[in-house]
Amino acid sequence: MELSKKTIDFSNYEIAFRNKTNAQLREAYLLFKVMNNSFMVKIGKNLVKFAFSIHFPIEGIIRKTIYKFFVGGRTIEDCSKTIDKLSERNVHSILDFAAEGEEEDELFDNVCNEVLKTIDYAKANDNTPFSVFKITGIARFDLLVKLSAKEELTKEETKEYQRVYNRVESVFKKGYELGVPVLVDAEETWIQPVLDDLFLEFMKRYNKEKAIVQNTYQMYCHKSINSLKAHHQIALENGVKFGLKIVRGAYMEKERARAKEMGYPSPIQPDKASTDRDYNAIIHYLVDNIDTIDFMVATHNEESTDLLARLIEEKNLPLNHPSIYFAQLYGMSDHITYNVAEKGYNVAKYVPYGAVKTMMPYLFRRAEENSSVKGQTSRELRLIESEIKRRKSKA
Repeated sequence: MELSKKTIDFSNYEIAFRNKTNAQLREAYLLFKVMNNSFMVKIGKNLVKFAFSIHFPIEGIIRKTIYKFFVGGRTIEDCSKTIDKLSERNVHSILDFAAEGEEEDELFDNVCNEVLKTIDYAKANDNTPFSVFKITGIARFDLLVKLSAKEELTKEETKEYQRVYNRVESVFKKGYELGVPVLVDAEETWIQPVLDDLFLEFMKRYNKEKAIVQNTYQMYCHKSINSLKAHHQIALENGVKFGLKIVRGAYMEKERARAKEMGYPSPIQPDKASTDRDYNAIIHYLVDNIDTIDFMVATHNEESTDLLARLIEEKNLPLNHPSIYFAQLYGMSDHITYNVAEKGYNVAKYVPYGAVKTMMPYLFRRAEENSSVKGQTSRELRLIESEIKRRKSKA
């Protein structure tokens, strides 16, 4: 698509960075400059892990740098200023308690209780229309592997799974009672089957009037497009609303490495072009079926964002159609978020929150995903540089 034909002008950096002072822009520039160096990211990750292991007081440094750019705060209450600031620009927030990778029931229960609090908060605040959780935040990974592989569980594991089931049920039930949609984040393909089973079960139970239970589909998996359509058909056959979020995907290297190690075909698309093809194809499908689907297009890709915006206009749908949302991560792709919001579409930021140590796996992923020359950070760095130059030329 030619630039002149774009529905949204993503090059309007004045809109994208309107909330940032010159000092904040310079801080962002320095952070992304460091993150753009893969060697520095690797060294930094190891140093942070070592510092935590010897109880070195590093939290203050992290809180003033990478944490404040990508995290809304330590608690829901801490995030309220961020939520209010985003809402002033017509941007909604999705509170995401980003704890993961735990092993103990007490910690899983704590995460579950925190998710329930986000549902309460969403009910009371129009600026947070969704809740979200990861099943690995409330269940042991190895248990999910056995369940997805349909392996026989021990008596203790059966009891453990019942506790997991009860947590998931409590989250969806709360969402249903309060009318708050709950997004379920996608996981590695080898634990996705149990998550899909739970999604379909609770979709049939709680999505009769509204898409409360909403699954996530990673389009870098070549089976996702067919899985999504099959799940939509199940929803239609059961007379319930289908709710979902599409993403490109987050575990590519891990997926390919495991497939190679265990000798099965890689579940990942052969190249980025194939992922982009399926991602954009499914956007057409979602818009064509808008009467029976509520969906969120979570992407930092300008082409996919503009495609959805164009289809909404071509179908003469309201720009702020209640069943359609755009979404990006907090701290990234502001040139997409704010320019989409400025046009009047529904757009939300994923706002992760939690204590500094809790947030480190999430922050490490943000840094590692975006440290290559082709990565997101390179683009973020270029955007910041462009805005700094624009402001200097206006001075």
